[in-house]
Amino acid sequence: MEKILITGVAGFIGSHIARRLLRDGYEVVGIDDLSGGDIASVPPEVDFIQADLAGKSVAQSIPSGCRKILHLAGQSSGEISFDDPVADLEKNTLSTLNLIRYGIENRVERIVYASSMSVYGAVEDAPIDEDHLCSPLSCYGVGKLAAEGYLRVYMRKLPFVLLRMFNVYGPGQNMKNLRQGMVSIYLAQALANGSIEVKGSLDRFRDFIYIDDVVEVWRRAVTQPSSLGRTLNVGTGVRTTVEALLKRICRLVPTAEYFVQGATPGDQSGIYADTRKLQSSLGFDTFTQLDQGLAKFAEWARGVGVDRGAGVHS
Repeated sequence: MEKILITGVAGFIGSHIARRLLRDGYEVVGIDDLSGGDIASVPPEVDFIQADLAGKSVAQSIPSGCRKILHLAGQSSGEISFDDPVADLEKNTLSTLNLIRYGIENRVERIVYASSMSVYGAVEDAPIDEDHLCSPLSCYGVGKLAAEGYLRVYMRKLPFVLLRMFNVYGPGQNMKNLRQGMVSIYLAQALANGSIEVKGSLDRFRDFIYIDDVVEVWRRAVTQPSSLGRTLNVGTGVRTTVEALLKRICRLVPTAEYFVQGATPGDQSGIYADTRKLQSSLGFDTFTQLDQGLAKFAEWARGVGVDRGAGVHS
């Protein structure tokens, strides 16, 4: 079995990818500091290491022989990044530098990095391609873009794939983290209180991609030679306004209502992906429709239960 390393393996996306690659026959080494992830989400077959990737000696705790690195660990909220920009830099950029060192020393075949749509910043109302100017609005976006830059510097020694993630949602998302994940924040409030607080204009727009589609993109990025050296948007190419999302959620939770109050620092007014490179590089062009994905998410959320009192915003 080929051995791979997944960072952030206790997180929403990392744990899903780990389960898929285990089914595909990989041996998975997983690392997470559990600051945001849940140990219960880590598949039992994973060789799990609890460690902070920002630590200087972290590479010594990772076993040799990992042929590929899937780097999903990090702080993933633009809003939270303003609370402590240094901590955000450590989790999203310094951790990447430490993994680059490990990858070069162990002759890793490729590193697949979870970047973000946040690197683009304020953009026009049109599909945004990977060559668009990057001018991030949040500390989080700055750190993600810096990590991309370091990976490009070392690309001859450590081949990379950069995946710029758009708004991922679906079963397994942390419904208690009410400062990250627009869909999960709104759905958690709808199920808990029937009252959804929205910070920012209803005219804002996003590109929502279902977790199963994201897992398939990562699987292909790990295995296909055509992805090497590529920077790829991981979105659907569908523009959905915040108001349209809220109306869909309220149809699923008929007792729910929403109201607008305030704004979120560093928030993008709107963005959606140009997916042509994703399609040409990985051959991925069939996405879960938003109505279908939301219905699955709501069914799962009802099953796990949502604490009453959820009242933070996005």
